[in-house]
Amino acid sequence: MALLNFKKRDLGGVEPAKAHVEAFLQGYSIEVMPRTAAKIEDFRDLLPVGTRVYIAHIDGTPIEEMVSTAKRLNNQGFPVMPHFPARIIQDKSTLADWVERYQGEADVKQALLLAGGVKTPLGDFESSMQLLETGLFDKAGFTHLNVAGHPEGNKDIDPDGSDKNVLEALLWKQKFSERTDAKMALATQFAFEADPIIEWADAIRAAGVDIPIHIGIAGPAKLQTLIKFAIACGVGPSLKVLQKRAMDVTKLLLPYEPTDVIEKLAAHKVANPDFNITNVHFFPLGGIKANANWAIKNGGASAKPVNS
Repeated sequence: MALLNFKKRDLGGVEPAKAHVEAFLQGYSIEVMPRTAAKIEDFRDLLPVGTRVYIAHIDGTPIEEMVSTAKRLNNQGFPVMPHFPARIIQDKSTLADWVERYQGEADVKQALLLAGGVKTPLGDFESSMQLLETGLFDKAGFTHLNVAGHPEGNKDIDPDGSDKNVLEALLWKQKFSERTDAKMALATQFAFEADPIIEWADAIRAAGVDIPIHIGIAGPAKLQTLIKFAIACGVGPSLKVLQKRAMDVTKLLLPYEPTDVIEKLAAHKVANPDFNITNVHFFPLGGIKANANWAIKNGGASAKPVNS
């Protein structure tokens, strides 16, 4: 069991966390960028040691900053999972260089492989499948290789609004997961409504995809901030949850919190123990500290070994 080693803070009259929510939050992960991580003096003040931290690689971020951030977090006791966005990687030699730097300088053993948000590939790759096919990750001995999931579809991949190409890609990744020694999971885009998430998770399982799902959840944030990010990231029908909230003047100025969606998913997990969502992955759109405080208040105050 990973050690709980962060400074407990007075969070004010906080009611005890609901048991099913607390259980659902165990082993949650969180995403940072080098520039946001630089604002945190010590992550051990905010997160349980052992919490997986994804490092988003935005186009234009030097690999040196990515590796430095990974090294710092690893040294503080957090297993890191840097992004490998296919469309910003020039060629196989560049990919090999990144892998070597992460492993040699920062002892990185995990990776999130995804296409990336760039419309036009800058080099030879355009999909996570092409990155996996290079064989570099198998040869380097990565323990965890996560790939992207899209609970509300992806219009870059399926412009017609269907899920045909997305599902074909998932089935390919399923087969890859069966022949690699690395553990795999689907780290998804964030969404705001539980029922469509549950329907999607059940549907891909019925189609033959049993890779564990780490569901993307937007952390606490101002409503305007969240709507801006949701539109930019192509969030689908569940955006209406935010739009409805924006029309309620009593809630317009209150920060959004992911309480409702987490509670419903957690309750579904209790009723259906084999439900294929196994972990929560937070996007701290309102700030890392705000997200960490929310997780602590709701029972996410311990980490389990990174084995999923």
